[in-house]
Amino acid sequence: MIPLSLEAVAAAVGGRLHDVPDPSVLVSAPTVVDSRAVEPGGLFAALPGEHADGHTFAENAVRAGAAAVLATRPVGVPAIVVDDVLDALAALARTVLAAVPEAVVIGLTGSAGKTSTKDLLAQVLPEIGPTIATVKSFNGEIGMPLTVTHLDRSVRYVVLEMGARGVGHIAHLTRIAPPAVGLVLNVGTAHVGEFGGREQIALAKGELVEALAEDGVAVLNADDPLVAAMASRTRARVLTFGVANDADVRALDVTVDPSGRPSFTLAAEGARARVDLSLHGVHHVSNALAAAAVAIGLGMGAEKVAGALSRAVLVASGRMEVTDRADGVRIVNDAFNANPDSMKAAFTALAAMSEGRRTVAILGEMKELGADGEDEHRGVGRLVAAAGIDVLIAVGADDARTLASAAAQDNPTLTLAHAQDRDEALTLALDLIRPGDVVLVKGSHSVELEHTAERLAGGGTLP
Repeated sequence: MIPLSLEAVAAAVGGRLHDVPDPSVLVSAPTVVDSRAVEPGGLFAALPGEHADGHTFAENAVRAGAAAVLATRPVGVPAIVVDDVLDALAALARTVLAAVPEAVVIGLTGSAGKTSTKDLLAQVLPEIGPTIATVKSFNGEIGMPLTVTHLDRSVRYVVLEMGARGVGHIAHLTRIAPPAVGLVLNVGTAHVGEFGGREQIALAKGELVEALAEDGVAVLNADDPLVAAMASRTRARVLTFGVANDADVRALDVTVDPSGRPSFTLAAEGARARVDLSLHGVHHVSNALAAAAVAIGLGMGAEKVAGALSRAVLVASGRMEVTDRADGVRIVNDAFNANPDSMKAAFTALAAMSEGRRTVAILGEMKELGADGEDEHRGVGRLVAAAGIDVLIAVGADDARTLASAAAQDNPTLTLAHAQDRDEALTLALDLIRPGDVVLVKGSHSVELEHTAERLAGGGTLP
């Protein structure tokens, strides 16, 4: 972090120093909201949580090395007392960014692929300058400011995921960290129940390109009509990506190897270069194109971009994370989250890497689909049948049963099981999986199937 004295931090966030013997003490490490993650010289932000109030851990944080605590009341250790800790985090992030005016903020949003694309950018952009990026998928009003506090004077590019639960959320994030580049990946069905429809999702996601100045760059998916239409909502230069003929950055000659890893020819600005991804799933072609378009928009050559993409590796767990066990079972852990669009992409990847092997899908319910939930689960069940999946373990309550029923109706030969939760899913899987199977594990994060996937990938003995 940019070194700031406690006195300067207090002034930046509109706070008052309490129990601070020396206001000149420097804050030189990032801000955290988990006292166990404190670094010496950092700040601890005492936020209320689901199960505990952060103020309770103030003393632990200072003992671990925090220079002070951001709090709403005195806590008996050095503190900067503010009216609202979340507002203070936003103010601190704005101050840190203002201290490094040469840093280029790249904001990205979309219904799917944000974290994978962010991780690609975090491996491509260092080719042209020091880069920091959103930690894990911390992309909201808490996580995004925390990422900004990692900034130091050496950083050239700041890659920030911007998530939204409704209209106005991304606009708020862009006021904290004004972007020079705005990337919109897609408008899908994730969280459609919260938004009230895909048009509302598009309205919210487009707030990112509305925030760009005239000298900015809006990077838009030419293959998604709702995203492509956002060109009319920005003053910035527009750069498009996709397989569409009129895209500025295109993928040609897409192929997928027997392990489900895609390759393609990157075509941009009259140049062509081959990209061989180590990531699994053809849907990563769009993510790679998006990262390429951002890099090219920042002046990086197509050949250099292609080389960086080909060297990129999987960073985030639970996103098409493939483990080949000694008994020949392949576990595909895509359990971080799920929606109808990502389910379809996962089935395509599963088919590509099966090579005639038996396929097993352990599928949890998809949350936040609102009134369309039952129909969407029925649709995914039909996709299971159409994909020719051999064994289905549906995990959850009524929506899981709906998914399973639709799959069985369209494929009477399907081997079907139902589990109430992650632990029962593991027990059923250990009974049903055979050596040599390819096993997809996917569901909404709250179903906790990453636990099931990790146990299976760990090589638990089969009956």
